[in-house]
Amino acid sequence: MNTLLASIPLVIILLLMVKYRWSGAKAGAAGWAAALLIAALRFGAGPRVLLWAQIEGLFRALYVLYIIWGALLFFRVTEADGTLAAMSEMLQRLAPGRTLQVLLLAYGFSSFLQGVGGYGVPVAVVAPILVSMGLPAPSAVIITSMGHSWSISFGSLGASYEALVSATGLEGALIAPWMAAILGFVCLVVGVIVLGMAAGKGNVGRGLGPMLSMGLTMSIVQYVAVRIGLVNIAAMLGALGGLAVGGIWALYRRRRTQQGKIEQATGGFALMRTLPYVVLIAIIMVVNFVPALSTLLSRWKIAFDIPARSLADGTILAAGKTQAISVFGHPGALLVYAAGIAVLLATARGSLPPGSGAKIRAGVLKSGMQSTLGILTMMAMAITMQASGMVSELAAAMAALAGRLFPLVAPFIGALGAFMTGSNTNANVLMGALQLQVAEKLSLFVPLALALHNAGAAVGSVFAPAKVMVGCSTVGLSGSESDVLRRTTQYSLVVIAITGVLGLVLAGLIAN
Repeated sequence: MNTLLASIPLVIILLLMVKYRWSGAKAGAAGWAAALLIAALRFGAGPRVLLWAQIEGLFRALYVLYIIWGALLFFRVTEADGTLAAMSEMLQRLAPGRTLQVLLLAYGFSSFLQGVGGYGVPVAVVAPILVSMGLPAPSAVIITSMGHSWSISFGSLGASYEALVSATGLEGALIAPWMAAILGFVCLVVGVIVLGMAAGKGNVGRGLGPMLSMGLTMSIVQYVAVRIGLVNIAAMLGALGGLAVGGIWALYRRRRTQQGKIEQATGGFALMRTLPYVVLIAIIMVVNFVPALSTLLSRWKIAFDIPARSLADGTILAAGKTQAISVFGHPGALLVYAAGIAVLLATARGSLPPGSGAKIRAGVLKSGMQSTLGILTMMAMAITMQASGMVSELAAAMAALAGRLFPLVAPFIGALGAFMTGSNTNANVLMGALQLQVAEKLSLFVPLALALHNAGAAVGSVFAPAKVMVGCSTVGLSGSESDVLRRTTQYSLVVIAITGVLGLVLAGLIAN
């Protein structure tokens, strides 16, 4: 009975979002309310336990939301001043042949956009460009959705990664390298899908070299960035590496086919317009590699002590602290600094059209409010379930059911969470602690289990109905999303299944 009751909040979210098409905010509020009632009436969580669970959930949510709002502000500024348009134009001029252009845009550039913006930005920007190049609208949405899926977890300045760290309470350095390794494998698998859709039958061979070299570069650079501590820009750096390799291929083939050189004036102008991204990377690297500056910015933190609490059955919840939020040294703050400098650069060269300020504010508010409400309610629900023992109850049941096959199942659980909530970040919040406890009960290697969960959530987020509807709306397919949803789901499930098999093999090797 306890297992059934503990699952009710998750079932409510699933039904409301998938069957009744409720937003993440509304469904999250319903699940949160159910979790509070069940925690109090069945699992012995008194007012004190529930109050501190909400406070802890609030701080964990705010940590992630700081990144999201900063990323949205930076993206809207660079959208308004023409930076994104200049970069996409430069890539199209650079590459000869549609297959290489699609690889640069849907595999490289969309991943770069995920690195700094995310939340539907890659598809919204790249899919219309692909349609203008002659790709069918459904294919443009699918190919862009799949192409950037590997970069979602360390994209948006690492919001999904930070959410998993917050939800599990583990050290980021413990799980980040395994996340990057599994996502690197995903990068190569989705690269094959992108190439197949871009080149068509019989033309894959010509694009295989660029795809493999771009995919390997993106995977390796992201992994190395994670290992040296540049977690929040790992996806961005990986994508930049892939774009550089793809650019080399483009220049080589342009020279061989004698299609001429890129107009230097246009190219130089486009390169100048990428300065906001150079500034962002520079800020993050300086803060990461200058300890004195990092210490100074991290001096002012907001956190509260959480006292010891107990459930009705006598279970003691140890004292601790809320998630600490660094006011000036947080990744979200670094995004705000970069956005401010981008505004100054745009103002100096006069590239911000009249009324841009109002447009930027409206865009940030429109994109940010829904994500904010969803993350707040789902984080509160997740921490309520965790503090009351509901997560432990579900973990024990899942461990008994899946047994040693759990590494195969873990990516599908992550994908389910992302499908329900429309977000890798939300899935990590919702399911992260559950996956952790299942892995511990089965004596599995926890970093691998969480990496598999996260990879499934990353890929699962691209076929979430909300994401598909956003992508379709940008290419004139509103009201005709069913075909795109079906095909994206098919491709995604293949990637998730292959990832699960890899996880099963790795788990066996680690156990031996």
